[in-house]
Amino acid sequence: MAFELVSSARCFGGEQRTLRHLSAVTGTPMRLAVFLPPQSSGQRCPMVIYLSGLTCTEDNVMAKAGAQRVAAELGLVFVAPDTSPRGDGVPDDAAWELGQGASYYLDARRMPWATHFRMESYLVDELLPMLCGALPVQASQVGLMGHSMGGHGALTLALRHPSKFRSVSALSPIVAPSQVPWGKKALEAYLGEDEDSWREHDACALLQRHRFDGTLRVDQGDADPFYQEQLQTWLLAQRCEEVGQAADIRIHAGYDHSYFFVASFIEEHLRHHAAALSTGRDKE
Repeated sequence: MAFELVSSARCFGGEQRTLRHLSAVTGTPMRLAVFLPPQSSGQRCPMVIYLSGLTCTEDNVMAKAGAQRVAAELGLVFVAPDTSPRGDGVPDDAAWELGQGASYYLDARRMPWATHFRMESYLVDELLPMLCGALPVQASQVGLMGHSMGGHGALTLALRHPSKFRSVSALSPIVAPSQVPWGKKALEAYLGEDEDSWREHDACALLQRHRFDGTLRVDQGDADPFYQEQLQTWLLAQRCEEVGQAADIRIHAGYDHSYFFVASFIEEHLRHHAAALSTGRDKE
């Protein structure tokens, strides 16, 4: 299915677009934001897909993080999908950490979520081929990154589908959702009570059986109010050391969970992806 152009604006010599399409996987209209760097007018470019956090839409990172300037310099196509299906008939929850805007980037198995909340299949099997077919991107040079719930999504999807993504990074990710309150609530709601199924969408658990052929780049602020209870970045550092997964995990004094933090470090993340995508697997 083709993308519909919702809006377009000139930005750092490139083009900022909002697109919409009807998803056969979610059964709903889906929106995404795309930045095309100036280099894409004459050649195919590497692409980085950014997964946003709880309550966000495709707009947050594009409006707040300042990614376009760096993506324009590096020649990266930068894509931000919405965080969940939305619209009439799509289930929701009164709590902000569940339902619309809180998909956890997995395929739900439990009703009422299972019909529409199929974000893993949407991203990997539907959206990624659509992007590679419709945009001037190199299909073999795709990176994945995200923030908070989206950082969880980036890590787990890269570990579950390593042939699709050549680089990965995360800002303030939920690294062990099967062990923390946010994750337990969402995983039980979407997948049911079988905790073994939860671990299939938990980066720390996945690393017991899977490796990413490259460096996991993670940044976390130590003044993040969710750091101790919900994010627990040290668990990922411990697991990477235990299993021999290459990782660059940095804790930053005084930084919180907001887009001020994302904006402070997104340039380093985009340079990480550009280096990995231009040379093959990142071997830092």
